[in-house]
Amino acid sequence: MKKGIIGMISAIGGAAAGITAASGVLGSKIKENQDKSDKHLALFLMMNQWVKVKQEGKNLSSYLEQEGYKKIAIYGMHYAGETLADELKGSDIEIAYGIDKNADKMYADFLVVAPDSDLGEVDAVVVTSITFFEEIEEMLNSKMDCPILSLEDILYQV
Repeated sequence: MKKGIIGMISAIGGAAAGITAASGVLGSKIKENQDKSDKHLALFLMMNQWVKVKQEGKNLSSYLEQEGYKKIAIYGMHYAGETLADELKGSDIEIAYGIDKNADKMYADFLVVAPDSDLGEVDAVVVTSITFFEEIEEMLNSKMDCPILSLEDILYQV
């Protein structure tokens, strides 16, 4: 009888531990998916603003020129970074290089380097990553002596 009770208690304890562990894993997966969803919503809203800017007949190269930025670097060479590079083609804005954590996997018409590389002198860095701008800005400010600009902010100022 004692063995049966001990076995039952062990089974209940094991089940409770399993449920607790599963809910922890499930909770972290939900958090991870929510973070991705938030990131993609922010990207969508930024790109939507970009479309509005283009529909108004404005462009980012004119804004950058007016601000005195002739030679820039682009931080974040995924969707927004590629789109920015495409928009600046044929303008008077020189893209000196791109910066990306996955620099070795990126293809562009210009050099793409990792953030921990020696970063050459530019008039400004345009950061296309909107979810971690503050952290990126802090890191770049410790390495460079130029303005660090948020693409999102630029799109609402143009």
